[in-house]
Amino acid sequence: MDLKGKVAYITGGTKGIGYGVAEALLKQGMKVAISGRKLEDAEKAAKSLSSDDSLVLGLSSDVTKLENEKEAVKKILDKFGQLDVVLANAGLGHYAPVDELTDEEWHQMIDTNLNGVFHTLKASVEALKQSKGYYMTLASLAGTNFFANGAGYNATKFGVVGFTQAAMLDLRKYDIKVSTIMPGSVATHFNNNTPSEKDAWKIQPEDIGQMVVDLLNMHPRTLPSKIEVRPSRPDKK
Repeated sequence: MDLKGKVAYITGGTKGIGYGVAEALLKQGMKVAISGRKLEDAEKAAKSLSSDDSLVLGLSSDVTKLENEKEAVKKILDKFGQLDVVLANAGLGHYAPVDELTDEEWHQMIDTNLNGVFHTLKASVEALKQSKGYYMTLASLAGTNFFANGAGYNATKFGVVGFTQAAMLDLRKYDIKVSTIMPGSVATHFNNNTPSEKDAWKIQPEDIGQMVVDLLNMHPRTLPSKIEVRPSRPDKK
């Protein structure tokens, strides 16, 4: 894929991994739309990514609602005329023993982490058919490695991995590529963390950004459909 002038949409793009990917794609000459639940946050992040509003677009979208994602894609097409790359990145986590995990916490994770990736694909798939584009999901090593206190989060990320791999088989006949990226520890604001020097050992958002660029630059005959990535070394405590 010649990246210059291509258009990407990143959900949950106001900070962390989504923001890091947006930075990486802009450096490749792409145009980028990012979404968050609050329009103010999305527009602020978009302006910090680039002062040229012909290159970036900040959108408000709640991925738990299909109509929100359809409206976001419509705005992207109205502004940029095409959509070539989609990263379903929005997600959240609640960690507790299964007997203590609340019904509300369970459904928040299912609605955002799992239903959200479906809504993002459903809203964008026709545009991706037109561009023969690329759809990516941001899963987690929690999508293959279960752990105590992670029943709800594990369930959603196992689901994202399964959904993405099945979607890959469904959509490749349209020349749409589909991949899921499964990071381990990343230095982000996830789960109320504030990134600092203590997170230096972790994967950085820009590392995931470089990975997305590498996937987009892969020869079209080859598809890394499921990518596990982890810190090279554990935390030196």
